[in-house]
Amino acid sequence: MEKIYNPKHIEESLYFFWEKNGFFKPNHLEKSTFCIMMPPPNITGSLHMGHAFQQTIMDILIRYHRMQGKNTFWQVGTDHAGIATQILVERQIFEKEQKTKKDYSRDDFIKKIWEWKKQSSNIITKQMRRLGISVDWDYEKFTLDPDISNSVREAFIILYKNNLIYQKKKLVHWDSKLETVISDLEVEHRLIKGKKWFIRYPIIENDMSLRSKVKYLIVSTTRPETLLGDTAIAVNPEDYKYNQFIGNHVSCPLTNRIIPIIKDRYADLEKGTGCVKITPAHDFNDYKVGLHHKLPMINIFTFDGRIKSTAEVYNYKGEKSNQYSTYIPMQFQHLDILSARIEIIKEITKLGFLEKIEECNVTVPYSERSGVIIEPMLTNQWYLKTSTLAKVALNAVKDKKIKFIPQQYESMYSSWMNNIEDWCISRQLWWGHRIPVWYDDQKNIYIGQNEKEIRQAYSISENVLLKQENDVLDTWFSSGLWTFSSLGWPKKTTFLKTFHPTNVLVSGFDIIFFWIARMIMLTMYFMKDKHNNPEVPFKNIYITGLIRDEFGKKMSKSKGNVIDPLDMIDGISLSELIKKRTNNLLQPNLSDKIIQRTIKQFPEGIKSTGTDALRFTFSALASSTRDIQWDMNRLKGYRNFCNKLWNASRFVLINTQDHNFSKFDVKRKMLLINKWILIEFNNTVKLYRESLDTYRFDIAANILYDFIWNIFCDWYLEFVKIVIKLGSSKEVYCTKNVLVYVLELLLKLAHPIMPFITETIWQRIKLIQNISEKTIMLQDFPEYNHKLFDKKILVQMNWMKKIIVFLRNIRTNMNVSSTKLLPLFLYNINSEQEKVIKENISLIKNISFLDKITILSEKYDKDLCIKEIIDGAEIIIPILKLVDTKVELKRLVKEQKKTELNIFKIKTKILNKDFLSYAPTKIVTQEKNKLLKLNEINLKLSEQIKIFRNMSYKK
Repeated sequence: MEKIYNPKHIEESLYFFWEKNGFFKPNHLEKSTFCIMMPPPNITGSLHMGHAFQQTIMDILIRYHRMQGKNTFWQVGTDHAGIATQILVERQIFEKEQKTKKDYSRDDFIKKIWEWKKQSSNIITKQMRRLGISVDWDYEKFTLDPDISNSVREAFIILYKNNLIYQKKKLVHWDSKLETVISDLEVEHRLIKGKKWFIRYPIIENDMSLRSKVKYLIVSTTRPETLLGDTAIAVNPEDYKYNQFIGNHVSCPLTNRIIPIIKDRYADLEKGTGCVKITPAHDFNDYKVGLHHKLPMINIFTFDGRIKSTAEVYNYKGEKSNQYSTYIPMQFQHLDILSARIEIIKEITKLGFLEKIEECNVTVPYSERSGVIIEPMLTNQWYLKTSTLAKVALNAVKDKKIKFIPQQYESMYSSWMNNIEDWCISRQLWWGHRIPVWYDDQKNIYIGQNEKEIRQAYSISENVLLKQENDVLDTWFSSGLWTFSSLGWPKKTTFLKTFHPTNVLVSGFDIIFFWIARMIMLTMYFMKDKHNNPEVPFKNIYITGLIRDEFGKKMSKSKGNVIDPLDMIDGISLSELIKKRTNNLLQPNLSDKIIQRTIKQFPEGIKSTGTDALRFTFSALASSTRDIQWDMNRLKGYRNFCNKLWNASRFVLINTQDHNFSKFDVKRKMLLINKWILIEFNNTVKLYRESLDTYRFDIAANILYDFIWNIFCDWYLEFVKIVIKLGSSKEVYCTKNVLVYVLELLLKLAHPIMPFITETIWQRIKLIQNISEKTIMLQDFPEYNHKLFDKKILVQMNWMKKIIVFLRNIRTNMNVSSTKLLPLFLYNINSEQEKVIKENISLIKNISFLDKITILSEKYDKDLCIKEIIDGAEIIIPILKLVDTKVELKRLVKEQKKTELNIFKIKTKILNKDFLSYAPTKIVTQEKNKLLKLNEINLKLSEQIKIFRNMSYKK
């Protein structure tokens, strides 16, 4: 082993060694299986902190179960990311060629995307390899692979034939830049400063007896352009001011459309004017009111966000209607929506219909994809009925067939599923799974895998023109089939039979609705067990928190606080880091702020820590909280931890390189330290496995850290050094056996979290133990031996350790050299303690630098000694042997004067009224706490001075 631990020298070559030898592949030997489906990252992106965090957790689980001998499979793959990919490629085409998607045919544009995919798809898989993830790359999938595409089409066909998929004209969230429907989960609602316009609608009274002084109903709106599509005015039936007009009509400004005044409790008595204009084709709440009252729907917007030249009128069922005129005033036609708003306000002001304008805060929906304002749009879309599917999926969680970890996320899942609406599964894109629907000239619908199959199935001649549906399926539809489509469904493959249902899904809480819920619904519909009962996609769902920056803020490029995991693994210079953080900013004006932040945070760039330190940090931070604050200092600390393990292993290898290792009986006679370390390690195995089995990776990391650093390195190895130097040949031989044995097991224990360093060291250890196997990852994972527990050994060893700690503290507190030999006296010890001292006298003397250890049988002069009672025994050090009493007394008096001066200064400050009035509460509290500590120090100093004065007198 190299003297210095350098992860760069070992990691990439080790991964190549693992992959080349096929160690990641399922063994197909054991009946017991363990399978994880990796949430497929988008091909558009690169590995971010969330990916790295979740993939580390998954790899820990996979390696842990693989080492238990299970037939282990981790499905890896990437998602075609419909909208995101199309946006990215369109942008690149425009930058390079000044062309848009519309300058290409559909097929040519899709070819462009496949070319881009071929060039860039390896970026994220290379990054995954640097993380050390042990997946079978030969079985990597892409959601547009031919076999996955076949699965997606088959699923659509089955759902359609079973009347669970239908086509209907409904209101959707429309992105006018991308010209597609987007999910309501992809809409970001922002509170901005806006205006509210109060508009007069002239009343047309049908009943002459109801003549009133009121000539208008006044309606307030933040979207005055939608009045072109109004089909009713709603008033609350309990509103005494306006309910007299229910059943009458108003004239809609600008269009002169005569629309009814209806009663509906949607009109809030305490909000606005009490009258609400109803525009079913352009507002979701209005749409519901319109359906209830069977109102017509008037669409006034084009798909690219402009005012139409002619309105489209539909009845409440979404069918074409001639109930209202399609007239739109000429001056508003073809204007974009915001420009139309300005012109409409001008016109209603001119005509005297504007009552007033008020400033207000408005919640505006924005597309997370394109950043444009979302418009509710009446369009023809494909929908999946979810009510029946949701009930089955809900019961799976309720009946504990699927468990959320932590359990708190069950309520979030249940709440959404109980209120689920039919899922709009179509998107107006070119990149994706094209919906397997064909139309003839009469708009008859045919469903099938391809046109050839449809013509055969429906006996359609070649003379009849068939045209495929232009829309593609929502990306989450194909992702929803992931657990079984990636394993070969609808074919009954060996992989599907062996690994489904899978064991655990590791994911973030932010996609419980997007993906997890939909996977459960679709899987339980398509997959059935041998009794024909719905099969769950996974038995456990481990929900991770969201990695945030050191200030608890969400990591984003616009904030300049994103950290690439590979930059921590391999390191990056300050200039390169600044370049990366400021490149391709959507808001270039943020560049200076980001640069200053980066310089302050990483003045020397980021130093390389290696993969294992990063993985260990992820594991240590994997608590059950929703937000996880990233801490670079902890990363540095765990880099030091890797060094500690490396150096400890070097010590073992150096001292055992010629050792002829032999197996031994852990219960046979051996030194106390060897019995103790075997018991401590055994207990560590128990606690560590319990933590991994319950998904408490943070606890597992802390258990491992504590054993390696505090027990193995700081205690056991220090004892071993003395045994090797001073022990008998038999003691040395036995100790080396235990040393190699424990280190080898320890490497296995740590391997799932820290695969590279453990493999590297194990490759050396296996030579000493004559192990023929090629890799640590296929070794048996350590098991807890319930017979290997002896409380008596732990009590004895802990007592011995307490004595050593006491002696070290005495040296520190009394400024005694660490190598000065001291006498130690023991009084009032029992027979077991006496036995421990006699059997381990050489270890205690040498590790604590003692010249002798004496067991007293009679009383001693307490005033001339420092004493500690440990487990009933009195541990005694004669003070006169430690220090020159006069010198120590002089030092203590000087220290007390200094302490008393500081006490006086703080007291003066605290008694100052101005300080108490103007200083922040936090500062005042800090000063008071300082005073308390100084008073405690002063009291101890007084006691010590008293002791030394008495000693000087006696002396």
